[in-house]
Amino acid sequence: MREAGRLNLIGVQIPRTLGGLGLPFSSKVKLTRLLAAADFGVAMAVVNSHNVAEHLARMGAPVLISRWVAPLLTGELSGCTALTEPQAGSDAAAMLTHAQAVGDGWRLDGAKTWITNAVHADVVIVYAQTRPGSGAAGIAAFVVDAKATGFERAAQPPQGPVSSVGSGSFKLAQYYCRGQDMLAAPGVAFKDILNSLNGARVYVASMCCGMVDRALALASEYGLSRQAFGVSLYAHQGWRWRLADAAIDLEAANLLVDHASALVDGGDHARAQVAAAKAKVFATRMARRHLAELLHAMGAEGLTEQRPLIRHLAAAQVAALVDGSTEMLLERIARDIQGQIGVG
Repeated sequence: MREAGRLNLIGVQIPRTLGGLGLPFSSKVKLTRLLAAADFGVAMAVVNSHNVAEHLARMGAPVLISRWVAPLLTGELSGCTALTEPQAGSDAAAMLTHAQAVGDGWRLDGAKTWITNAVHADVVIVYAQTRPGSGAAGIAAFVVDAKATGFERAAQPPQGPVSSVGSGSFKLAQYYCRGQDMLAAPGVAFKDILNSLNGARVYVASMCCGMVDRALALASEYGLSRQAFGVSLYAHQGWRWRLADAAIDLEAANLLVDHASALVDGGDHARAQVAAAKAKVFATRMARRHLAELLHAMGAEGLTEQRPLIRHLAAAQVAALVDGSTEMLLERIARDIQGQIGVG
């Protein structure tokens, strides 16, 4: 994280006045693609810490900005956003973490799990229900100090196949937030969640493209140097067609990502919602198929630790689940089709 901070990778969308680069969302998407080509988990860790800094810079009170943004940008501190709960994953409106008004502040109680960066995060944006029974309308966002009383990190975080994601769990037990620690009020927070999820779906799709691009390059290099039956692997028609298929689908996925990125950059959140869903569904399917094919094309060489293909293949499965599963996104796309043709 410190190396990412040194290169200002955590400041892509942060205003220049706060030490960031002030670049558009599409630049963050391109960055995650490059990072994921090496390691999906590292890309997720960096972008999640970036997102905390971006939310604070955009929505936080001055005291929160001055306390947290600079050390997040340098990588001295890391951050995470906590939405998922043990009994409420993709259904964010069903969350049970509760915020009760206490004097001039709030008392938070609840549990979060499968949170990127939770094993080491210093500052956490926690979403909590302020009015039980009100659903999405009562959800607010709070800035939580992971070193403060009432924050309890899980001793044994959930184990996953991509350890560099830093996924973990924590509990809040009578954690006190000052009034200024509310980052987004009820009525604002949930809308911001949805916009953030749209963006996340785009950059997760871009990460899948980065992993397949790297695997395709490795397989191509290997196929030209590896001899089989007196000629290179690349000389065998059936072998090289696998690479051609991957290249076609990779280009299509990149086009979907670019389209969704442009909509987010332009502030067209309504159209971006469907475009992001399409990009993520296609890109994760593309990655799961072609990473397996390209690994197989390299034979035993593709299984070695020196190659990232096994890590990438596991990460592609993770990508299909995070920020909205494929099934959820297919429903969103289907509703859009229904709306276009006017079927009741």
